[in-house]
Amino acid sequence: MTSLDVQHISVKDVTFGARVKIIEPCNLYGCEICDDCFIGPFTEIQKTARIGARTRVQSHAFICEMVSIGEDCFIGHGVMFINDTFSIGAPARGQKEIWRATSIGNRVSIGSNATILPVRICDDVVIGAGAVVTKDITVSGTYAGNPARRLARK
Repeated sequence: MTSLDVQHISVKDVTFGARVKIIEPCNLYGCEICDDCFIGPFTEIQKTARIGARTRVQSHAFICEMVSIGEDCFIGHGVMFINDTFSIGAPARGQKEIWRATSIGNRVSIGSNATILPVRICDDVVIGAGAVVTKDITVSGTYAGNPARRLARK
């Protein structure tokens, strides 16, 4: 006989600001969601994550532990945040001390299906759809590609 452990999280232990809108189903637990945010369906936001005021998180996004997103941001459909860099050549499996944090500035827009590794992104940045951000972004601008690079201005 096998043992089955089914956990229904939905919304648990979340600190909400005023006028937050959530479209279910979603899993939100142990996180902070500030004033006037929108959280789309099929989204997971894990404990210790923080979503700044007036930020919009579209459907199917995954925001893991140790992610902080600034104010007035846009997180597109299917955006994935990563905190385990496989620094030991495999998943950290219970070794949270080797996870790394991600910090997203204010007025950052991240296009659909982008992947954000543990980095710092400054204010006023646009990340193109499907981009993979592998390094800190310290200069405002538009970034795209794999790995994400700043696009030249015309």
